[in-house]
Amino acid sequence: MYLLSDSAEDAVARLRERLDSLGDSVLVVGGEDLWNVHVHVDDVGAAIQAGIEAGRPHRIVVTHFGDQQRARTAQSPRGPVAVVACAAGAGLAEVFSAAGAVVVFNGPGRRASAGRLLDAMLSAGSRCVLVLPNDIDTQHAAEAAASAAGDAGLEVYIVRSRSAVQGIAALAVFEPAASGQDNLVAMSAAAAATRHAAVEVASKETLTSAGWCRPGDVLGVVDGDVVVIGRDLAVVGAEMVARLLAGGGELLTVVSGAGGGPELSAVVVGSAREGHHDVEVSIIEGGQSTYPLLLGVE
Repeated sequence: MYLLSDSAEDAVARLRERLDSLGDSVLVVGGEDLWNVHVHVDDVGAAIQAGIEAGRPHRIVVTHFGDQQRARTAQSPRGPVAVVACAAGAGLAEVFSAAGAVVVFNGPGRRASAGRLLDAMLSAGSRCVLVLPNDIDTQHAAEAAASAAGDAGLEVYIVRSRSAVQGIAALAVFEPAASGQDNLVAMSAAAAATRHAAVEVASKETLTSAGWCRPGDVLGVVDGDVVVIGRDLAVVGAEMVARLLAGGGELLTVVSGAGGGPELSAVVVGSAREGHHDVEVSIIEGGQSTYPLLLGVE
């Protein structure tokens, strides 16, 4: 597996053909000036040489296929069905790992590529794998990895989790003894039933759905759209929670990240309980760098 840069589209097309002739489970995804290349071959040198001829390969990783084959055929401690979950912070990774999922980091500077997701699927040790992208932008990479994993003999299902809080809700209903399809239905329903929002700090001036924002403005985001522009994290966070709870709900999940912390979570939770005394609250120190707060209501 390697990253390929300085390569034109026609050179990438020739690389795909060359790798197809060298091995199997070929995956070449990306665009413009960066491609992720993954292939199973007997001749590693030939696969790397093909990359050199197509552009500039770097971050080369070679894994012995026999190790992965044994991982797939051995009895998995996770059972016949496993979960691969993307996490944008150390705290979130601990939550998913504690629930038995194979975790793939998915944050700024190290996005979850199709190749890394494929390796996680193969290393899970189960014939059936459910994937929690937990991010809209990671969906395509997960789909590409699932296609390659299918060629390798795995049964893969992608749960449409668009945020970490949806992934947490989905994993809460995962049943290891159930089939992949049954889990897909239950986990997808749990994710879809979780309304989610986020609070972030603007890094540049831009036009949003709520108007112009400037660097340092606090943005309240629902389903990818900015709906509130403010100056205070706690105020915007409280407004986001109020909007989510306006549609009802029994459980509020608050995931704090960089720039957040226990104090911010406490203020947001306190404002939520003022008008919703019966709501249960789960607070997680997620550690994600982009969003000081991730919020979900079930």
